[in-house]
Amino acid sequence: MELKNLLPTLASITLLAAAPNPTLAQHDQQQHGMHGAGSAVTQLQLKDGQKWQTDASLRQGMANIRAAFDTDHPAIHAGEQTDAQYTALATRIDEQVKSIVANCRLPADADANLHFVVADLLQGVSLMRGEDTARSRHDGAALVHGALNAYGRYFDDPDWKPDAPMHEK
Repeated sequence: MELKNLLPTLASITLLAAAPNPTLAQHDQQQHGMHGAGSAVTQLQLKDGQKWQTDASLRQGMANIRAAFDTDHPAIHAGEQTDAQYTALATRIDEQVKSIVANCRLPADADANLHFVVADLLQGVSLMRGEDTARSRHDGAALVHGALNAYGRYFDDPDWKPDAPMHEK
């Protein structure tokens, strides 16, 4: 084979080898989605061993998200949450996330870490709305729950209380 014909073939092989395997990726998400692995919050870090500072807007928004989630948590845990209830919860969380983003004024390093929490909250909202047929609405609730727990571990919110892990149905 001539070199000019070999290059496109090698490029194609390289692209195929480097492409993620969708079946394996889906399996990893399903296996670890309930436990927070593979989620954005796994990238959170403390600042020199200390929690990140918060502001009143962030604390209020996160408290509102926590209250909404805690209201639905028993039904989610029992496997009794309906699609409509998941969608309504997703809408309440989405509204609070938008408020947090619009009003939160953290230093750049704290804000950068908050983005990991926000990313998981928004991904959880998407899943609870049923926007990814490969994952369940319950997976979305678990992602939100993990983001809430991570917020408490990494951000200095004096009114935040630790929460027990959400168990799989």
